[in-house]
Order: sequence, then C-alpha cells, then structure tokens
Amino acid sequence: MQPQNLLIEIGTEELPPKSLTELAGAFADHIQAGLEAAELSFTGLKWYATPRRLAVSVNQLDFQQADKVVEKRGPAVSAAFDPEGNPTKAAMGWAKGNGIDVSQADRLTTDKGEWLVYQATVIGQSLTELIEDLVTTALAKLPVPKPMRWGSGKSQFIRPVHSVTLLYGDRLLDANILGIDSSRVIYGHRFHGAKTFELTHADNYLEALQQHYVVADFKQRKKLIEQDILDAAAKENGVADIDSDLLNEVTALVEWPVVLVASFEDKFLDVPKEALIYTMKGDQKYFPVLDNNGQLRSRFIFVTNIESKDPRQIIQGNEKVIRPRLADAEFFFQTDKKQTLESRMESLSTVLFQKQLGTLKEKSERIAKLAKAIALQINADGELAYRAGLLCKTDLMTDMVMEFPDVQGVMGMYYANHDGEDSQVANALNEQYKPRFAGDTLPQSPISCAVALADKLDTLVGIFGIGMLPKGDKDPFALRRAAIGVLRIIADNNLSLDLVDLIELAKNLLLDKLSNDQVDKDVLEFILARFRAIYQEQNISVDVIQAVLARKPTRPADFAARIKGVAHFSSLDGAQSLAAANKRVGNILNKNEEAVPEACNPSLLQEPAEVQLNSELSRIKEITSSSLASGDYQAVLSELAKLKDSIDAFFDSVMVMTDDQTLRLNRLALLQDLHQQFLHVADISLLNQ
Repeated sequence: MQPQNLLIEIGTEELPPKSLTELAGAFADHIQAGLEAAELSFTGLKWYATPRRLAVSVNQLDFQQADKVVEKRGPAVSAAFDPEGNPTKAAMGWAKGNGIDVSQADRLTTDKGEWLVYQATVIGQSLTELIEDLVTTALAKLPVPKPMRWGSGKSQFIRPVHSVTLLYGDRLLDANILGIDSSRVIYGHRFHGAKTFELTHADNYLEALQQHYVVADFKQRKKLIEQDILDAAAKENGVADIDSDLLNEVTALVEWPVVLVASFEDKFLDVPKEALIYTMKGDQKYFPVLDNNGQLRSRFIFVTNIESKDPRQIIQGNEKVIRPRLADAEFFFQTDKKQTLESRMESLSTVLFQKQLGTLKEKSERIAKLAKAIALQINADGELAYRAGLLCKTDLMTDMVMEFPDVQGVMGMYYANHDGEDSQVANALNEQYKPRFAGDTLPQSPISCAVALADKLDTLVGIFGIGMLPKGDKDPFALRRAAIGVLRIIADNNLSLDLVDLIELAKNLLLDKLSNDQVDKDVLEFILARFRAIYQEQNISVDVIQAVLARKPTRPADFAARIKGVAHFSSLDGAQSLAAANKRVGNILNKNEEAVPEACNPSLLQEPAEVQLNSELSRIKEITSSSLASGDYQAVLSELAKLKDSIDAFFDSVMVMTDDQTLRLNRLALLQDLHQQFLHVADISLLNQ
C-alpha cells in the first residue's frame, strides 16, 4: 500500500486556553515518538488546535511495519544436550517457546562457546493494529494536572471527549479512544453552520473545517487575528497594544475569529492608563488602542467567535461589560488620592512579609536604610533613597492595588506625584520591582537602582537567613529572579558595588531575625551562580563563564568586564594553546610541595627560552598594570596572548623540574608569576573543556 496521510483528531469540550498550545505540541511530540518507536516511516508531522479539538496530521505515513528477522539465542550447546546427545529440558523448553523442534535450531559459535540459535521472522503489524495503543499512550502522557471524568464511563481527560477521528487517507481506522469509537464525524463551529459533518479524506481536514467556520491551524488563526487587530487600530488612527501571551490566549478561545472595535467614555482617561490597560487585558481579554505617543485612547479591540449579522449588538454588549470595571478603577483612583502614601505607613504593620522576618512596615524600614547606604556608595542622594524606601510598599494598601495587584509600583508613582514627593522618589516606587521578567528594562535613575537593590537583597538575605532556600522548581519568594535582578542592575549600569559589602549591610539590618550562620556565604554563592544563566542566554560559552566564576569576583560590573575579556580572548587563534599551557603550569605548581620564591631571579636564568619568557612577561606586566587597575581585561588578555610563542619555546627547551634545586625553584617562580598574570582575570585553563 502506498503511504498516505494520517489524521488524528480528538474532539472535546472547550480546552483551557492558556495551556492549549502546550497540550497540542505535546500530543504531536508523543505521536511522533510512538510512530518512531513502531518504526513506521513518515515525511512530516503537524499539530492543529482550537478550543474544541486537538489534532495531528502525519504526512506520507507507512501503513505496515516491515517484517524483521530476530535472532533468538538459546542455551549453550553444552547445556542443551546430555552425554547421550539427547536434548535437555532447557533446550526443549526454549524450542517449544519458539514453536520449533530442537533439531530445527541453528548453532552460533562465539569466542565464549557454542549456542543454539533460531532465526525468527516477525511479521510487521499494520497501522490498524497499532493506532489505538499509540494514540491512547500519547494522550495519557499529556501534561494534564487535573483530569476529569464524564458520563458513566471511567475514562479521564482534561475535558470531556465527544469524538475521535482516525483517518488514513480515505480509510477509517477502527479504535476506541477514551471510551469513544473512532468515526468520520467532525464537530464544526458551535454556533455557525452544521453541528457536525463527516470527513471523507484526511487530506480534506483543514478545508472541510474552514467550510464549517473553523480555522483549525492555530498559527494561521493567530496570524489572522493579529493582522486584523493591526488593521482595526490603524483605521482608528492608533496603535494596538498587542501582548504576545494575550494574543495566544485569545487565539485559543476562538475558532472563527472576528475582530471588532468598541469604545468607552473619555472621562475614564483621567485614570492612570496602566490600571485601565490591566483591566482591559487581564479581565476582559481586550486589546487597548494607543496613540502615536503611547497614550491610551478611548477605544479597545476585541475578538469574538461569532460572525454576527448585527455586530453593533456585540460591540454594545462589550462596552456594557467594560464600563463598570473602568468605573471601579476611576472610583479607586479618586478615593486613594484622598490619603497620602505617608499616612499609609502605619497600616503596613498589619501585613506580614514573612512570619520570621516581620511585617511590611519592618521590611520597608530595612529597605530605606539599605537603600540610603547603597545610594551613598554610588554618589546618589541618600535621603531621597531613604524616603523612597520608606514609601515603596505603601501603595499595596491602596484600593486600586488591592483590586488590581499587577499595578503595584506604578500606582505608587502616580500617588507619590499627587502627594508632591520628589520625582526621583516617585519613579523609584515604580521601578523598585524591575526587572520583573527576563528581558525587562532596568531601573533608570541611581535612586531607583538603590531601592530596587535594597528590596531584592533584603528578601534574599532574609529568606536565606531563616533557612528557606529554594528547592528544585519551588521558589515562592522568587529568589532566583531577585538574584538575577541584582546582578543585572549592578552590571548593566556599571555600578561600583561589591556583593560581599551589600550582603553584609543587609545582614546587619536583619541580624536579630536570622538563624543561618552561613547566610553570607549561601547568598553570595546563590547570586554568583545566576551569572551562568544570564550569560548563557547571551550565547556566551559555558567554559568562558566557568573560567571567570573560578576566580569568584564579587563585583558584578567587574564580573561582566572579565566575561567580555575572556570571551574575546577565547576567539583568538592562540587561545586554545594558551589555555592548555595554563593548565600545564597549574598542574606543575599544584604538584610542587616546595616553598616557591615570591619572584623570579633573572640572574639565575640560563636557557635562552626562559630568559626570553621572563623578559616578555616583565614587559607585558608594565603595559597591562594600568589596564588591570581600570578593569580593561580585554586589553590585559590581548597582551598576555602575545606570550604564546615564548611559552611554547619555554616548554620545548626548558626542564622545569631539574635536579638543581636553585634552578628548579627559580623556574617555578617564573611559572607562578606567569600563571598569576592570567589569574588576575580568569582561570584560562578551564577554556575549551
């Protein structure tokens, strides 16, 4: 039989929109793994997904497994026959299990002896025989946290299943999946057209669904929605605020997307746009419309699953739904402004940050003191940093933030400006949580940096200090994100701050609450370990990161400079040879048990190669001293790379471990000096491992 396309569709009740693509992708992966394990060849595979179906299309799939010859080895000949040459029970049992007589067995001779063997032909199974187990297994492996039962059956899945279609070309494959017999019945759109139809051929799947108001291809549906949103915004002379996660979620909610534009009263624009955008996106799944300056307009775009003859009715319905939510935001904003942030300080004492670490008020006071200390180190206004630290959590007690938690920080900025606080203080309240996620922007001003660092360090030292270290994927206080934030803020802003000093400052403010005596060490190692994740995302090779980590530089800006220098060095032609030489030098020094002089004595050098190496090293040390002091590690390593030929010549012609102790120790001193010059930057010997 010629290979045909296979269609697998599982028709369900509405699937969870936020996990639809994960489910569809996993289903396709498991189907592919099953086909490969069954040794059925195919040319390609693609998944489809809508709110009411998961489907996989397999291109040019073989219908039948190839027959295979399997060698079944039996007992050793010495154990298969008794002294009279009669088959033993072991031989007869093995032969019976293979459906043959002992006399029909062949013999296999190896270096370990002679064995009975049988060449059995295994007839390949057809797709009809394999499909039920293959699909059932794939579905069972899906990431379904809480499966449900439906009807009187015992089958479980993430949602009730109504139909199963397994078509190989135009041939229906019989199977029972999750208690449902396979059929040609496909469910169309819930409201448009015929409720169901019969699919005649696997190749007609997409076209047939399109005729029944279903765009089954998720990526195609997403592209249609995005383009229609952009076009709709352009007609309004605006720009659509399209969030990628929201676009995916909306795509997972509809089968026949129709994009419409609605509006709300201009008076709501007096409310901070972030609060309005949050309720439009988070609560209603709408796409806000902005002007060319990024200001919110009184328009929003939404996607419906119905192509109505009177779309105005749908538009008015959505306008009616959004109006009370915007009115709530307006009310909260006006009410909150009647009370200053400063007046809310005392109410923070009613909210626990963590049982052993105290209330939010206590945390705010620690942040204020730590932020002031950090600000003074980076030549910023300590009093402003202290003020921002004191107020940084007060917006959590406002009605607006209690109703819309995602606007914490940004509402603090608006309320601080309303209260007449310094603009730097107001901005710090907004930027204290940055970076909120990978790729997010960083705090811009020194005051904001000081407060953001203080908040994160207080959490890190506090949580580690009471022994609540993150385990596996459990990180309830987001300590990994906090650590990455600390590193990015310091390194990307090139702040002259040392982690050891910062951790000590935070620890001193928490001293009476901590029980972990190793908190300094634990927090430092935890933060430094996050450098690996940061630089791997930037495609910096692991060996470069390890070479720098080996030196444990505790100033993040300095760490970043070392990474830059080592990454450049590793790209040079002689880098691999120099790394190997450093490793060799390190091994020699590590094995030596004698006391090595602090410096090499040039007058004791005899061989031309060691004289040359010492001379070149001395010259380069003079050149690189200023670069080393300024942290220009790229310049340092570029100069040290010029030693390649001298180092090669040294090892080619100089016996380091000579019997003459004076010469031996002097040569070790030279190598020690050479090794140290590289170690000023990183452990180069770890490159290319």
